[in-house]
Amino acid sequence: MAEHRSVRMGIDVGGTYTKCVAMDNETHEIIGKNEVKTTHDHKDGVAAGVVQSFQNCMRENGISPEDVVFVAHSTTQATNAFIEGDVANVGVVGVAGGGLEGFLAKGQLALKDIVLDEKVGRMIKVYNTFIKKKMLTEEVINKNIDDLLAQGAQVIVASMAFGVDSMDEELLIHDCAEKKGIPVSMASDITKLYGLTRRTRTAAINASIVPKMMATANATESSVRAAGVTVPLMIMRGDGGVMEINEMRKRPILTALSGPAASVMGSLMYLRASNAIYFEVGGTTTNIGVIKNGRPGVDYAQIGGHDTYISSLDVRILGCAGGSMVRINDKEVVDVGPRSAHIAGCEYACFTPEEEIVDPQIEMVSPKPGDPADYVVIRLKSGKKICFTNTDAANVLGLIDEKYFAHGNANAARKAMQPVADKLGITVEALATQILDKDFEKVNACINALADKYQLDHDSMKLVGCGGGAASLVPYCAGKMGLQYSIPENAEVISSIGVALSMVRDVVERVIPNPSQEDIRELKKEAADAAIGSGASPDTVEVHIEIDSQTGKVTAIATGSTEVKTTDLLKECDEAEALELATQDFGPKVSDIHLAEQTGKFYIYQGKRDGKEPVRIVDMKGFIKVQCSNAMVRKCKVSEYQEVVEELWKDGAVFKTDTVLRPDYFVCFGPRVGDYSAVDLEQIFLLMDLDIGDREPDEEIVVVAAISDI
Repeated sequence: MAEHRSVRMGIDVGGTYTKCVAMDNETHEIIGKNEVKTTHDHKDGVAAGVVQSFQNCMRENGISPEDVVFVAHSTTQATNAFIEGDVANVGVVGVAGGGLEGFLAKGQLALKDIVLDEKVGRMIKVYNTFIKKKMLTEEVINKNIDDLLAQGAQVIVASMAFGVDSMDEELLIHDCAEKKGIPVSMASDITKLYGLTRRTRTAAINASIVPKMMATANATESSVRAAGVTVPLMIMRGDGGVMEINEMRKRPILTALSGPAASVMGSLMYLRASNAIYFEVGGTTTNIGVIKNGRPGVDYAQIGGHDTYISSLDVRILGCAGGSMVRINDKEVVDVGPRSAHIAGCEYACFTPEEEIVDPQIEMVSPKPGDPADYVVIRLKSGKKICFTNTDAANVLGLIDEKYFAHGNANAARKAMQPVADKLGITVEALATQILDKDFEKVNACINALADKYQLDHDSMKLVGCGGGAASLVPYCAGKMGLQYSIPENAEVISSIGVALSMVRDVVERVIPNPSQEDIRELKKEAADAAIGSGASPDTVEVHIEIDSQTGKVTAIATGSTEVKTTDLLKECDEAEALELATQDFGPKVSDIHLAEQTGKFYIYQGKRDGKEPVRIVDMKGFIKVQCSNAMVRKCKVSEYQEVVEELWKDGAVFKTDTVLRPDYFVCFGPRVGDYSAVDLEQIFLLMDLDIGDREPDEEIVVVAAISDI
């Protein structure tokens, strides 16, 4: 064992397995892996499995506590709490001024019970009380809290009309609840956006899982400390970043959907997938989302069908995956999923010893009460029951290479599928094709919807397959869509890798009509401070600003590393290697590919296709940072940038019947690519000047103006 090494450890909590990966901090090579069954039924819940896999991985790979520089885990705990209804009763203390404002606010603050699952009556029970702002004293607050507790509330939410402008009143309620030892959430601590009912509901959903998440956090942290590891324990957020466990104790709702987020960050950081549609294919569900220009698609999460102000990765979850069961009638395959083989207590046919598949007989079942009885199970002569799944169909069609996790015995799958093929009067191969076609219908619709939403260029799209079941779906769907795909090494643990390599992330949002440069500067500082508070090292934090001119919403996204000193982890690529990467990314239909411009940190390649000039910006590590299907490229000095941007604003305009579409800008300066889009030139200059206004006037930068295709 080396005398000393720096190790990053990531643990992903899945529905079936909890997996830990240890990675070398300097090279990103995998040192070791460990997996244990997820400990849903343990007295400490999933925390027990996190600790087991973590300690096993350290012991098996000779990792000493002082080697560990980073440890983080994703968690399904928040999502499962909502699914299972394992939530606390919430008491809302609402505050507003008098008169009409108070009358309207009182109605908006009076939350109804938050239904999580209407079919089974699963809900968050909500009790309400209201205090006029002028009556707000500790004595009145304590009486109202006591009344809520007497009704059955277990946690408290403090929410005031226009609380985003002044948090003093919510803080007073928070302090009163804390003195009583009652868990409490402030609505304005969760989000600074207006929308009183939605903000209060988001805080109530957050508060409902605080007790459960606190117990998990405490059990995990104490075990990690007992193992001798002293670095802060980080928790994955649903938007792809991590935060310190103390931050999670305040805002556990941010961890909802952190499982899919982990696979995205693994794709982004480990696979260098800066532009891709990513698939995480498990046994029961497939998560599909977008990475565009190095950023994953992000949107507000819905929980139990309720809109929230919680940002999470924009992931579409499909009920077809590697282990999905097949459903038939007398004529054809009618659907695949959403139930999977493990729900029915069955092995996959291709993972069953071929010699066991004797006298296979069709049996139609309902895997769970209330399910239709059209799911196929195969009963063997021994009495054992097995299933054939998407994985079996893909093995029969020869789509799964031996190197992939989903590779199995095609002959065993063929023998199990034969009775159904005979019943339908088709070959086994035709049956396998019908099965995968049903999946393709769902996947194709999902990808097209994402492509429309994020304005993806079809010819530049690639599919990246992650998860143990990736090879069962991705090759077939990519072939049908005419897209390139990759299933990388270690795809089955990509989520754990994503956790190990993740960055601290925090988001601050405000509604600021016509923001000034000072407004933006203050917002950037607030976002940077929030990221530092969540565990980022101050000298690593970068802040990206987005302005929605229609709504007046300004978003500051801060990201940073937990390490005091970051390392250049990848070997730099030369111009020839960068050209090859860009050429592959452009695809075969782009001609005349050439180096349009370069800086000390970036290569900018341009080509020709159908009268357009697509562009790729490639950094020195081989990441394709930006894809444009049509763009103009200009190099200039910092002192000249406004003149160049204004010229491109005019030259890149696209005139439509009822509007004029203006270009989006990407500016290469120093080690960064700035990303700027807005509806008026003044806002563009405002954002650019914050980033490059204080750089040396003679420094050369490259401006890329992406022309709209819409």
